[in-house]
Amino acid sequence: MQKHPGFCRVDNALEILVGKWKPIILLYLLQEGTKRFSELKRHLPEISQKMLTQNLRELEAEEIIERIVYPEVPPRVEYSMTEYGRSLEPILDAMHNWGTRHVQRKSQKEQEQGAEGQAPQIHAAE
Repeated sequence: MQKHPGFCRVDNALEILVGKWKPIILLYLLQEGTKRFSELKRHLPEISQKMLTQNLRELEAEEIIERIVYPEVPPRVEYSMTEYGRSLEPILDAMHNWGTRHVQRKSQKEQEQGAEGQAPQIHAAE
């Protein structure tokens, strides 16, 4: 399928997925299922509570995840993927696989360049 650059919708997809935390949050919910806010926070200790809340709200606004509030005391709130959100799974898998290959490629190039930049070692005769 040929895509005309003037009608490209990659930017629309990236608006939803861009950021350090959104793909990680989505992959975690896809793999682990429904989670409470505290479980998500525990799994992502480097994210601030404010940033996690912001990312979850944005994903909920796009109908990628759903937020369920249970009328209990104290209130219980759970987050899970919507059916629509699950359609992102092959895209996130492809991005993960590409990222893994990219890191390996960069590492291999750095090793090759490091090996080329080393001066040959001369050993003194004993």
